[in-house]
Amino acid sequence: MRAWRDRDVESIASLYSDDVLYRALPFREPDRGLAGVRRYLTEEFALENDLECWFGEPIAAGDRAAVEWWASWIEHGKPITLAGTTLLRFDANGRVVDHRDYWNEVDRQEPPYADW
Repeated sequence: MRAWRDRDVESIASLYSDDVLYRALPFREPDRGLAGVRRYLTEEFALENDLECWFGEPIAAGDRAAVEWWASWIEHGKPITLAGTTLLRFDANGRVVDHRDYWNEVDRQEPPYADW
């Protein structure tokens, strides 16, 4: 959460394997490898202003995990909120080898609901 708020690309990239498949958008080809992760994060972070984000408790089983998240920011002068889930698969060293995001979005800044 801190690395997203701080736009700390390298801290986030350190969690991934060299050959990760990073799918932020399910109907687009994945970003591949650490260079792809860095490119995607750098481009997206440049758009996000006044960011607030929250993460739920991860659910893990074997080499997989899922985590719910909520984020709100200003992009191109307009408010946006995304609420979603990231699915992760890890290698034997604990680095992410497969990253998939799924979310819903609204055109307003909105904090998580009361019991989120």
